[in-house]
Amino acid sequence: MALALCLLLDRRSDRLVRSLWQRLEADGIPTLLSHTHGQHLAHLSYAVLLTWDECAVRDAVAGLGDRGPVDVSVQGTVIFPRGRAALAGSATVDLTTRQARAVEALRATGATIHRHYEPGHWTPHVSATTGVPGARLQPVVDAVSDRLPLTLRFDRAALIDTTFGTTWDLPGVP
Repeated sequence: MALALCLLLDRRSDRLVRSLWQRLEADGIPTLLSHTHGQHLAHLSYAVLLTWDECAVRDAVAGLGDRGPVDVSVQGTVIFPRGRAALAGSATVDLTTRQARAVEALRATGATIHRHYEPGHWTPHVSATTGVPGARLQPVVDAVSDRLPLTLRFDRAALIDTTFGTTWDLPGVP
């Protein structure tokens, strides 16, 4: 079980990502639509917590305030180990500063941050697939490339329990 601090897409951007997922699913490529509990939202994670104190995390996230919506430019696909492919987001100064600030606030609660979400090691991305064999990744890259360049807008944020898909909306975008 993990807890993630995520940015969520506005309606237009969510439709764009979901249409990509639907195209891939129609081609027999699993996406977050069919992964685990099937309750996944299109998102960009600032941090994934491996251990945490729920009350402390909620207080820390509330203390981050609302920095307003953020636009992320997507120019390609990133491939992660174990057949994970994602839309590769731009790592702007604003976005990386927001992410680092959020991680430090969460770390201050005693939470354990997954190593891939440590500032300086984090790659902004929106997941497209999970567990796809290497030979099946080319159609994913092609499907993403057909939609580029792309700007996604994140106008909401939430804490998400990744095991069950339970979502706690936040009042602003850290």
